[in-house]
Amino acid sequence: MRESLTRMLAFVVILIPISLAVIGIKLLRDTLFLIHSFGIPYLPLQLLIGLISLGAGFYLVGSFVLFRDRKHEKVQGRFLKRKV
Repeated sequence: MRESLTRMLAFVVILIPISLAVIGIKLLRDTLFLIHSFGIPYLPLQLLIGLISLGAGFYLVGSFVLFRDRKHEKVQGRFLKRKV
């Protein structure tokens, strides 16, 4: 029971950055086709917001996967934390 609850929580945690990245892709696509989205008045601002949200989504998903793999020691030596 506890393990399934933990997996469900991990799924919800990873779903938030994925949706942020999807919104970023949508904003970039709409900027390419000159469509104003979400009430953003300027297309360059929409492009910037799309790039930031896409980058933030990928960064958060990547850091979550790296954290999980470090915990299970499934990464290369250069990605392990060094003890000082």
